[in-house]
Amino acid sequence: MEYLVLARKFRPQTFEGVTGQEHVVKTLKNAIEQKRIAHAFLFAGPRGVGKTSVARIMAKSLNCEKGPAPIPCNICSNCREITDGRSLDVREIDGASNRGIDEIRELRENVKFTPASSNYKIYIVDEVHMLTREAFNALLKTLEEPPAHVIFIFATTERHKVPATILSRCQCYDFRRISLKEIIASLRRVSDGEGIEISDSALGWIAEAGDGSMRDAQSIFDQVISYAGMNIKDEDVEESLGLTDRKYLFDLSAAIIRRDAASCLNILEEAYLSGIDVKHFYQGLLRHFRNLLLVKIAGNESPSFDIASEQIAKLQEQCKDTTRETLQRYVEILIGEEEGFRRSQEARMKIETIIVKMAYLEPIIPLGEIIATIEAIEQKIRKGSSGTGNSGSGQDFSANNSTAGRRVNSGENKAAGSSPTAKSIDTNNLTAAGNDLKKFIKKENALLGAKIDSAEILSYENKCLALGFPKDYIFMEDINNKRQKEQLELLAGAFFREKIQIKINSMDVQKTNGGNNNGRSRANALNEMKRDAMNEPILQKVMEEFPCAELIEIKARTGGD
Repeated sequence: MEYLVLARKFRPQTFEGVTGQEHVVKTLKNAIEQKRIAHAFLFAGPRGVGKTSVARIMAKSLNCEKGPAPIPCNICSNCREITDGRSLDVREIDGASNRGIDEIRELRENVKFTPASSNYKIYIVDEVHMLTREAFNALLKTLEEPPAHVIFIFATTERHKVPATILSRCQCYDFRRISLKEIIASLRRVSDGEGIEISDSALGWIAEAGDGSMRDAQSIFDQVISYAGMNIKDEDVEESLGLTDRKYLFDLSAAIIRRDAASCLNILEEAYLSGIDVKHFYQGLLRHFRNLLLVKIAGNESPSFDIASEQIAKLQEQCKDTTRETLQRYVEILIGEEEGFRRSQEARMKIETIIVKMAYLEPIIPLGEIIATIEAIEQKIRKGSSGTGNSGSGQDFSANNSTAGRRVNSGENKAAGSSPTAKSIDTNNLTAAGNDLKKFIKKENALLGAKIDSAEILSYENKCLALGFPKDYIFMEDINNKRQKEQLELLAGAFFREKIQIKINSMDVQKTNGGNNNGRSRANALNEMKRDAMNEPILQKVMEEFPCAELIEIKARTGGD
């Protein structure tokens, strides 16, 4: 008996046997049951997903002696002839080799004749996009109004190449890639039917190699059987498919994640000496990091992606100690370098450079995690200082609920020994007192200290401290803010060891730019930007939590930065 490859032997013979195209099967079966059968169909989709098989099943359903019926009997002479490819009423035409206008003219003449023994004369044209423009034009009229006994079924892998005038005359069905799980399940049925022993992992590798095509996966399975026989081990599949580099992918990605560049280079050297194809290995590495990213993001939902189930646990284990942002950056690097790697004449050196770049990449911490950490520190500080009392002026500074107030509460007595008292202030040397005050405030509240750095003490009498700032000072509005002013009075009170009131004054300074309005406008705009930068919440949190931090300068970023 003639040997049939698995792709032919296990070709589906009914709609129920079609895998992964439920939306197409349901529509066609309903059309047959309701006798709403169109005169032209177009099946479009990737290779090996069942377009021609569904066309043949459709032909059998329409021409079955017990039909038209959604389930052909596969017993009558019409069904058997169509299955064997010898039916006179069902013609399969290869569009690539019959693409000219002469072949289409011949087809137009033949459609006039009635079927020999069936209900319909059916023309299945595979790879219809290969027809010439003249051939398509010659087919238009016949396709629009064919005889009642004629049905056209076109199949193509490149729908975009089919003219719109043809598409508009057909019912179009889009065939999908078949999922990994569905291919594995189909291959398992084949192995059980053939009495072949093979693991689920090995079937998964074969299904992955099929890349969404059932026919490709079955052909690869046939090849593996020829290599290993009826008892197939995982090692046999790895050797047959050239998957020996799989272990290098996990080892290399683990070394990259732990930022061990030396191990990365050693693994690449070992893989290179084992005979791997470097460019094929690069594509595998890109898919591997893509899988790591998907597993990191999707978690328990990752089986919905085309990732073998036995790999998911290993991927989850490998990516548990890294962040989604870091994995995404790895994938972006590999994608960004792909074109240059493909063109490189020194593929080995290029991949080494890329891997080292990835290994030395600093881990990317999510911004939300940074802010959450700062807020957690703030909560701890708040809890730790909530019970501290005021031993100074008798005022309860903690009621202000500000970081500056909390620091004054806990640090007032400590500062009292070194800070001058109100009686010891030399009113004739207010500059020195002002400098001491600014240093004290900067120590207690770095952000507020930066804002009053340009202040001058104009006077200090009757527990009233007058501070002067340059006219149009960028933080004048902030300092006059009630909350900021209260914080400033609290800190100044701790410094002078008595409750005081602060008065803010604006001082005239020598005009710059010769009174040029444009210069002042630019200065005002710059001041506004600096004010916005100082009020940025993240900067304020950082300055509050790190009292030793010092704001040196704020610069406006230019377009080239």
